[in-house]
Amino acid sequence: MKQNKMKRVMMCTAAAAMVCASLPQAVMADDAKVLKVAMECGYAPYNWTQPDDSNGAVPISGSSDYAYGYDVMMAKHIAEELGYDLEIVKLDWDSLVPAVQSGKVDCVIAGQSITSERQQMVDFTDPYYYASIITLVKADGDYADAASVEDLSGVVCTSQQNTIWYDSCLPQIPDADILPAQESAPAMLVALESGKCDAVVTDMPTGMAACIAYPDFKLLDFTGTDGEFEVSDEDINIGVSLKKGNDELREAINGVLAEMTEDDYEEMMDEAISVQPLSE
Repeated sequence: MKQNKMKRVMMCTAAAAMVCASLPQAVMADDAKVLKVAMECGYAPYNWTQPDDSNGAVPISGSSDYAYGYDVMMAKHIAEELGYDLEIVKLDWDSLVPAVQSGKVDCVIAGQSITSERQQMVDFTDPYYYASIITLVKADGDYADAASVEDLSGVVCTSQQNTIWYDSCLPQIPDADILPAQESAPAMLVALESGKCDAVVTDMPTGMAACIAYPDFKLLDFTGTDGEFEVSDEDINIGVSLKKGNDELREAINGVLAEMTEDDYEEMMDEAISVQPLSE
């Protein structure tokens, strides 16, 4: 089995190299060998903004600030393997897909789920992370002992706009009082911390990071039980999005990802969580 896996990896690596060699000369020219990657730079532990280059942070285009986090680590690795310089472009969540569609950026690496809705607008690489769905509540709140989605019945809740958490998961909670969606992940966490809601639904890395930043939060994970949120693989698989038809770059990135394992992903995510803002 190990021998077969190594053979597949070598084939994928070779495929990635051939794809890179076949990229248009305008893209591969020395004066244009830049991979423009968009992200929020405000969605720890996937990505965040910081004032310096500590831990290997990358400058944000047009800003004196720097970006770091799991997505930046992944973007750096992909760019290095493909021989590109990396440029991080900071955009609001709702601006990410339009930026790819218009060609403003080459790709988005921003914790995006590979949903069928998004796939109608952009293409995706293979997953670069697998994130289960969890719920955050206050440790001393009324729902701290909830052991299933059913146990959250009647909860006042919210999540980030245009996410599977808000659009699909929250409606599964019986009699939930669903507040308007929050414009960002930090905003939904502030809503919980300030008492505007009793719970937010998000993914595991975001929840783990939030519990470090907000010690009074409690993470509820119903995954693998009869009371879990009903989600598909596409809901929890995180991918790199690209403009429709950009097959050369998509296959090149897939070649890089093929050399990595889920253990590699988890190791990178653990590192990102350990150095995120407010983690100390």
